[in-house]
Amino acid sequence: MSDVNSIQSKMHRAGHYPLPVAQYLRLRERVPPLYGLLAVNAGILAYTHRAMAPGFLTLTVPAILIAACLIRMLVWLRPIGQHDLEAETAQRRMRGAFWLSLIFAMAFTIWSLCLDRYGGPYEHGHVAVFVSVTVLGCVFCLTFLPAAALMICLTALGMFLVYCVTTGSATLTAVAVNIALVAAVILKILRDTYASFVELEAAQRALRMERRQAQALGDENARLAQTDALTGLPNRRHFFAALENLLESAEPQVFCVGLIDLDRFKPVNDTYGHAQGDRLLQVIATRLIAQCDPSVTVARLGGDEFGFIVPGGPDEAEAIAQKFCTAIRNPARLGEVTVAVGGSAGIAIYPESARSAHSLYDRADFALYHAKNHRRGQCVRFSDHLETLIRSEQALDAAMQSADLPQELSVVFQPIIATESNQPVGFECLARWTSPSLGMIAPEAMIASAERVGRAREVTVALFDRALYALSRLPHPLTVSFNLSGHDICDAETIATLLERIERSPCDGRRLLFEITETTLIAEVETARDVLERLRATGARIALDDFGTGYSSLSSLHQLPLDMVKIDRSFAPRLDETVGRRLISAIRNLARALSLECVIEGIETEDQLLSARIAGFSLAQGFHIARPMTLDDMLSRVESSSKAWQMA
Repeated sequence: MSDVNSIQSKMHRAGHYPLPVAQYLRLRERVPPLYGLLAVNAGILAYTHRAMAPGFLTLTVPAILIAACLIRMLVWLRPIGQHDLEAETAQRRMRGAFWLSLIFAMAFTIWSLCLDRYGGPYEHGHVAVFVSVTVLGCVFCLTFLPAAALMICLTALGMFLVYCVTTGSATLTAVAVNIALVAAVILKILRDTYASFVELEAAQRALRMERRQAQALGDENARLAQTDALTGLPNRRHFFAALENLLESAEPQVFCVGLIDLDRFKPVNDTYGHAQGDRLLQVIATRLIAQCDPSVTVARLGGDEFGFIVPGGPDEAEAIAQKFCTAIRNPARLGEVTVAVGGSAGIAIYPESARSAHSLYDRADFALYHAKNHRRGQCVRFSDHLETLIRSEQALDAAMQSADLPQELSVVFQPIIATESNQPVGFECLARWTSPSLGMIAPEAMIASAERVGRAREVTVALFDRALYALSRLPHPLTVSFNLSGHDICDAETIATLLERIERSPCDGRRLLFEITETTLIAEVETARDVLERLRATGARIALDDFGTGYSSLSSLHQLPLDMVKIDRSFAPRLDETVGRRLISAIRNLARALSLECVIEGIETEDQLLSARIAGFSLAQGFHIARPMTLDDMLSRVESSSKAWQMA
């Protein structure tokens, strides 16, 4: 029982309860001693008067009064229930205590004054001491119920003072007045103490409220720190924290980590604006949540990439990922427009694929990369085959990081001829990398590796220096074309270095042709236009390579400073078909309408070259004309007859 009271006392001291409840709980600590004091003092007073006063005053009445005190003591000592901690109940109990204090004060005072009629001076003095000590003790015990303390003083001391005055004893009257003055001082101290208690309780409640607000604010900040502001999904931090917690659990089960990347999302941003792109991300986030149960964690990792954690095997994860991709493909209504995008996914399995959070993420990311390049719109599961590709990629990156680029890089040249005369008009500069450890590396793999390890600028500049050297060896007016990647277009320092090289070169800038891919044009239209204008200011011309394989629009072609389009090699075999010739002629007519020169790539046969000439193409390029060759071979062929350009 004392433990309960101690706990409750600590709780209310912390400002846990409203003021009436805190007052009631404090009062519970003082009232039982009050009744004990009354019972003991009454017993002692009855004992000292046992031989002089009648039996009912020394036995019957005190027995009743002491029994009442003990009963009330037991009532106040009973355990506290939840109902007792309600403000209304506490107030009702304290009102009851107030009226009982009045009744007990009158009963004990009347009884003690009745005893004062018997005995000698010592017995009369004992009655005065009983009244004063008992009243003052009760006042101290009722510190947290000041109204009852005041009522006891007024009742008991008032009756005692009136009694003393009526007896005509100046000594007793003086004693009564003295006791009243002491009681008044004590009541003043009690009042100040109670006021301090009220202020302390209010301050503690205010402090507790501030702590709750601070805790709520902290919790909200913690939640916001792990929530994506746009979609309301968990963010990257939450995703990796959940993944780490899953790995650190006592018995981690098989689970899968998946990534989803949107297909064709950037054209939505470019065409309709970022606000519509954000609305589309919100729609997709809602769809993803609707496709899985609460056990699956879905998060937005950034941009148009989402992640998910499935507590199950790869079959279950792949099924969920496929549902995600299907849901993403459904057209979305964004205000007045309807857009449709796709989604590709990659998953990695714990512990089969990896055992750490970042390794699982990397493998899921590689599976996603494979899906976007080979199985767009579907889910790819990380496998041993992909592991082999990763290791190959890692070996390639290691070789690139340590490569002596001036020594290992080289260029070869493939001619572009005029179809009417079979004479070369220029040469395309093609990159080659021969690694001492890995051998010959494909150009696409070389560029991708250089971008991953941060050496793309070094590779581009080294190759461009070789292209300028070749241009200085070629007779006028033959040109050299040089390919720029999307990374080059977006790197201001790379472009500045190329411009510096052109300015310092003795070659005429008009003999340079820069080729950009159609996918580069789509990704960075604004940046590409500014960069190409700067390059064009040197006299160089601009060609759009691999035309026909991307999503370029007429407006995009019109707003860029282009001089030439190069039709992708995949169209050349269709020159032998009636429908194919019509399609290629339409592309040629489009180029002419925009005042652009047109080169058809991928000429593999004599018939294709003839068909290209008949179709009206003035420029062609392909293996049938010549395979890529070294600088010395190119210079030698330039000096030979035009017939030498056609391979037997």
